[in-house]
Amino acid sequence: MASIGEFDPLHSTVPATKIEVTVSCRNLLDMDTFSKSDPVVVLYVQGIGTKEWREFGRTEVIDNTLNPDFVRKFVLDFFFEEKQNLRFDVYNVDTRSSNISKHDFLGQTFCTLGEIIGSTAGRLERTLSGIPGKKCGTIIFMAEELSNCRDIATMQFCANKLDKKDFFGKSDPFLVFYRSNEDGTFTICHKTEVIKNTLNPVWQQFTIPVRALCNGDYDRTVKVDVFDWDRDGSHDFIGEFTTSYREISRGQSQFNVYEVLNPKKKGKKKKYVNSGTVTLLSFKVESEYTFVDYIRGGTQLNFTVAIDFTASNGNPSQPTSLHYMNPYQMNMYAMALKAVGEIIQDYDSDKLFPAYGFGAKLPPDGKISHAFPLNSNSEDANCVGIEGVLEAYFQSLRTVQLYGPTNFAPVINQVAGLAEEVTDGSQYFVLLMITDGVISDMVQTKEAVVNAASLPMSIIIVGVGPAEFDAMEELDGDEVRVSSRGRYAERDIVQFVPFRDYIDRSGNQVLSMARLAKDVLAEIPDQLLSFMKSRGIEPRPALPNSTNNSQALNMRI
Repeated sequence: MASIGEFDPLHSTVPATKIEVTVSCRNLLDMDTFSKSDPVVVLYVQGIGTKEWREFGRTEVIDNTLNPDFVRKFVLDFFFEEKQNLRFDVYNVDTRSSNISKHDFLGQTFCTLGEIIGSTAGRLERTLSGIPGKKCGTIIFMAEELSNCRDIATMQFCANKLDKKDFFGKSDPFLVFYRSNEDGTFTICHKTEVIKNTLNPVWQQFTIPVRALCNGDYDRTVKVDVFDWDRDGSHDFIGEFTTSYREISRGQSQFNVYEVLNPKKKGKKKKYVNSGTVTLLSFKVESEYTFVDYIRGGTQLNFTVAIDFTASNGNPSQPTSLHYMNPYQMNMYAMALKAVGEIIQDYDSDKLFPAYGFGAKLPPDGKISHAFPLNSNSEDANCVGIEGVLEAYFQSLRTVQLYGPTNFAPVINQVAGLAEEVTDGSQYFVLLMITDGVISDMVQTKEAVVNAASLPMSIIIVGVGPAEFDAMEELDGDEVRVSSRGRYAERDIVQFVPFRDYIDRSGNQVLSMARLAKDVLAEIPDQLLSFMKSRGIEPRPALPNSTNNSQALNMRI
């Protein structure tokens, strides 16, 4: 039986949405002597950590054309927090063999799903390469979000004549909903509240994303367990029933009265009928704007980095230092920066990233700064691409003196000042702070976070090294919203994680970075949506896609 511990259906391993990718090519190589090429495009996806490419699917073959517009589409699950590497290979089909290596290679290109979604109007054009000395033409991708992923369902259930489980009272029933997986297992996706001392409970209505309930497959089994709550956590199983989103969406009817069955009781008692019934009282479904709507409408993610240059990191020239510049592998600061930055950069069109340091003495006079530009340009702290940020970081290590204290508020306020100027939804700011220790200005930092929570801004804090980061948890408002001088943060905008929790024991840096990015970025889409919703900002319309929406190749990554 699946666990019924604490969970959040919005943050379970359900994709943010499904993306339909349409492919076209222009000016392909002509490999046939008496006619034009007969192209097909093969999509490969790369496993996280393993780096192995595996075939995901193929378009149809179109005869005699160098400019194909393929009808068959690729439907991919989109996870904002993962770097989803894609490879598209184009072939000229010569025979009926399904073995792709038996056909003529026409070129290939690499990109991420984020790059396609983050490009203007969801349209990305790339040059094909792979045949030395030849111009292989271009490949064009169009991304469109599948509509059923934005649906939010609201429903209410009641039960009648449930089994009595408590010796001195009736039962304290609650429901647990599970989504079925491809492999036959079940994943918890909702738990109702407990109604005390009744066999005929009426639960409060609840809202759940349709994708969390069925992952876009309306006929997928939804299993519901009925439990009697016990204080010690050993909840008694009353029974179960199964349904599907399609059945539930019919609303209140005779089809949505379910017999609660207990298989053990059914096997033991000949006269057993059921352990009660559960009835759907109400159902409605609404569409909500998604993260992809805003990105396709032109919202840019502005990524800023701030790195801890305090003396507690250790001398950068020593191998024991957290800032040690090992020529053979990246230190934790560089790994955290690269892991998060390489994903966010797909949603920032200019690829210019402000990068700051804090807690160092600066040349020539040894003045302490808590927000100095890593590129030493006080007029413009922008670095070109993530590689530019890394270069500026390594250069700063050679020129500044690590000192202290660890003050967060100046950098937070600096980015908040920029966010305050653009609150129309066209830009959203993400600040990544990487630190090795305890915050020295906690009072001022909490004030800065509370102020920033009303702005289009999120803060990611990655702790590196062995220090205790208990104080950081106070800023990550998952349990208790951050407050300052009696004011509570309007939204939860801080995500804190210690990097050591994500280190792969075998030393696989790629896997460590993927795990870190997956966790720290998972909340960004919902944080962006919470700001837009709170301000009543609707996404701007995306430029229309002139694509044919017929046959789709629907597979999962």
